[in-house]
Amino acid sequence: MTQFSLTQYRQEWFGNPRADVLSGLVVAMALIPEAIAFSIIAGVDPKVGLFASFSIAVIISFIGGRPGMISAATAATAVLMTPLVADHGLEYLLAATVLAGVIQVLFGILQLGSLMRFVSQSVMTGFVNALAILIFMAQLPQLINVPWLTYPLIAVALAIIYLLPRLTRAVPSPLVAIIVITAISMIFGFDVNHVGDMGELPDSFPSFHLPAVPFTIDTLLIILPYSLAVAVVGLMESLMTAQLIDDLTDTRSNKNQECVGQGVANFATGFIGAMAGCAMIGQSMINVKSGGRGRLSTFVAGVVLLILVVVLDRWVSQIPMPALVAVMIMVSIGTFSWSSLKNLKSHPRSSSTVMLAVVAVVVATHNLAIGVLTGVLLSGIFFAWKISQFFRVRSDVSDDGMTRTYHVEGQLFFASVERFNAAFDFREAPERVVIDVSRAHIWDISSVAALDMVVMKFRREGAEVEIVGMNEASATIVDRLSVQDDSLDAVMKH
Repeated sequence: MTQFSLTQYRQEWFGNPRADVLSGLVVAMALIPEAIAFSIIAGVDPKVGLFASFSIAVIISFIGGRPGMISAATAATAVLMTPLVADHGLEYLLAATVLAGVIQVLFGILQLGSLMRFVSQSVMTGFVNALAILIFMAQLPQLINVPWLTYPLIAVALAIIYLLPRLTRAVPSPLVAIIVITAISMIFGFDVNHVGDMGELPDSFPSFHLPAVPFTIDTLLIILPYSLAVAVVGLMESLMTAQLIDDLTDTRSNKNQECVGQGVANFATGFIGAMAGCAMIGQSMINVKSGGRGRLSTFVAGVVLLILVVVLDRWVSQIPMPALVAVMIMVSIGTFSWSSLKNLKSHPRSSSTVMLAVVAVVVATHNLAIGVLTGVLLSGIFFAWKISQFFRVRSDVSDDGMTRTYHVEGQLFFASVERFNAAFDFREAPERVVIDVSRAHIWDISSVAALDMVVMKFRREGAEVEIVGMNEASATIVDRLSVQDDSLDAVMKH
């Protein structure tokens, strides 16, 4: 387990203050429309999502395991809560949020974050590509059947975002784009959609609220499936986002600490009348690309968001949606791994298949968890198939013809068992059979059962069988699982 270092923790807070504050400002503005939109998805008032984004961002800035990563209300968790709100109301959503936090803390204590090592690079690439597509698709309502002025404003905002860094990087270009487009829109009174059009902003700060649900087993049975789904999906998206930022910034995160941090954040958020959330890859990309690297950027994003929507709500409601859409388009373009398209021809076909499968499943279901699980499953199947191809059995017979030696080479496991069984000629029935496994490794119960079966069949034909060269690890599993001394009937039942 990683040891806590106060010096490192202080560095994570104040090692990059100027860039962290500026990037946090940009993220705070970008959080507003999404938090409102996710509230609408869940079927609750906009303030439920806005307060959640504030609470989760601030709490995770202190105890999260990935500095610079933005966590808030998200579509992935909001969509899971929709049926619960429709059937039982907001209070059950709050109770489910609290329980989801408890489950995530348990996952962190059990160190399930280490399971991330089973996610291959192909799955990661498919994940970011699918997310980029989803981010862009989320902007379509602001691009279709909207006033024509929307399009030139988006074009101007994109020009500022991409061209300003060529002149100066003193201020994040997305922040400049939002300010400039807002000023132009207010001066000329352009008739375009504004943040205020997406829902009413809260007029007071959040306060403690105990979910008003009966504390009974029936209540637990109602909220548990939703809480478990939110906990798993939230952690999966958070850990994938953390891994992506690790790669972008060439730093390391503490995945298990992130699990605990996400859990504590959701647990506390449920007690201020807000919904569950998790890491947001889009906002995290904005933060990183705007220079944010430390915990201060996440903290500023959460605090400024609350100030904007409660204190400066009149000004915030005047921000044109085209400015925010331009920022999200930039995020979508920056998130997509364009090199992966070029690599489709050069990379192994199995890797490309996994990447495309993740993209297809996520885009079809709008569920990142299902897409990632599909990718992990396919990766495992392709890996097992590939390893099974590096397996062979050859044999030779002694000069006197009395002994046949089978030389087994490669990994003997469930996927190579069929080739292993087919390599032996039981009808030959020599007096003595030697199975040399010095260049093989026996991995699982399927391979042990296959080895048992071969030995028993040769013995049935009257041959003396000897296994030689077994390494220590293989011998351990064979000693534990083998039934070579039992009858063939017993082996058949095994």
